[in-house]
Amino acid sequence: MSDEAALILIVEDEPKLAALLADYLKAAGYRTGVCADGREVEAQVRQLAPALVLLDLMLPGKDGLDVCRTLRRFSEVPIVMVTARVEEIDRLLGLELGADDYICKPFSPREVVARVRAILRRSRAGTTTAADDSTPRSALQIDESRYSAEFRGQPLALTPVEFRLLKTLADAPGRVFSRDQLLDRLYTDHRIVTDRTVDSHIKNLRRKLDAASPEQELIRSIYGVGYKLEV
Repeated sequence: MSDEAALILIVEDEPKLAALLADYLKAAGYRTGVCADGREVEAQVRQLAPALVLLDLMLPGKDGLDVCRTLRRFSEVPIVMVTARVEEIDRLLGLELGADDYICKPFSPREVVARVRAILRRSRAGTTTAADDSTPRSALQIDESRYSAEFRGQPLALTPVEFRLLKTLADAPGRVFSRDQLLDRLYTDHRIVTDRTVDSHIKNLRRKLDAASPEQELIRSIYGVGYKLEV
């Protein structure tokens, strides 16, 4: 089934917002279902088998974090958290529980559609790769056990911090990370550094990637937001 025919389950207790999201998703060719109570999500996912769940964090009956934890016990359905709680701990906790992405309110419905489409395409590509051994490997290869990486067959001489930076970006291709988010993943000893430290590491990492593939820009800067990896 193509991603345009996929069913998106919208878990949102604000009727107008749920209807708005449904309208935009339908206009993009998706089918939609709506659930307004956190206690009903598990049954809806089991019954409808959606291709993706848009999951609001603040729900009656059972909050989004608990719902996400429950779904991950039996399903690998992509989950996009939708939240007005912008504190960093909420974002990180949501992703650690198994969410695939998050969107902060207020948001553009077009952005939501774009995120949904991107995640479904990545999900389908991952399934195809797993099912077809003849599919070529990604140009970027990361071996966490050996702390090594290569691009297009060329080893990358990375420092430990550069390796963690590359792996963080590569684990969620297309997702934009703020400098603060990247700093939280780069340094585990809670040292005090400025967010511009990330810029220096990005510059060095880009230089090493460019040496392996000068014609392709893998790491993109999103003005005023942060960085993302495109592979």
